Amino acid sequence: MKPLEGRVAVVTGASRGMGRAIALRLARDGADCVVMYRQERRRADEVVAEVERCGRRALALQVELGEPADVGPAFARIGDAFGRVDILVANAAATAFRPMLEQKAHNVKRTFAISIESFVAAVQAAVPLMQGRPGRVVAISGIDSFQAMTGHGVLGAAKAALESLVRSLAMELGPLGITVNGVNPGFIETDSSQMYVERGISQQYAEAVARVIALTPVRRAGTGEDVAGLVAYLVSDGASFLTGQTILIDGGLTILSPLNRLRAGS
Repeated sequence: MKPLEGRVAVVTGASRGMGRAIALRLARDGADCVVMYRQERRRADEVVAEVERCGRRALALQVELGEPADVGPAFARIGDAFGRVDILVANAAATAFRPMLEQKAHNVKRTFAISIESFVAAVQAAVPLMQGRPGRVVAISGIDSFQAMTGHGVLGAAKAALESLVRSLAMELGPLGITVNGVNPGFIETDSSQMYVERGISQQYAEAVARVIALTPVRRAGTGEDVAGLVAYLVSDGASFLTGQTILIDGGLTILSPLNRLRAGS
């Protein structure tokens, strides 16, 4: 048997990028997958087709996480379709990449609605579907939770709050047999990373990636599959004694001192 045989995983923001990689890895490990997405139906259907090619069941489910009230009904549909949830991976995020003094109230509200309010609503809806079995919750954070990044002030604050929720939920849900952990990816090559580099900080993407690689101890950029591999471990039986932690996966980039960055020509 595969390690996740017979389990049902829900992955938010799963139509592309890291979410897609996570859903496909969990499917290869044996899980049926709910591919939760906001607007890219074609991409979500492509992920569903790939999951099904792995021999697993899949469901594309459109949910507007900016409206937390929509989360409960979505999980009711999941319960009807699969009868259970074993794994919840909260990957979706969105924000307006603007300086803090230019942020609008609705942008702040939407960022926290997706990363915090809908996450809490998803956990509350998923836990009853996990009853009687080991459950796994994984929240995808980001380095903006502890490092200041241009245009990331609001999202960074939301991700820092998300990591705090990981600890609180781990304490509360542990007696129910549910572990809660976070994954904090460093520089991962995705469409979103390219958009931020080119539009957010006005850099040539290929040149920026080369500079990051030169600074990274493992001498390569991260991939969605790297993040998916860590998530796959956290939701496995082998991680049953690991909870309340947010694990940084960045190839060692953030261990370098400012002096080492200067030496590397940053």
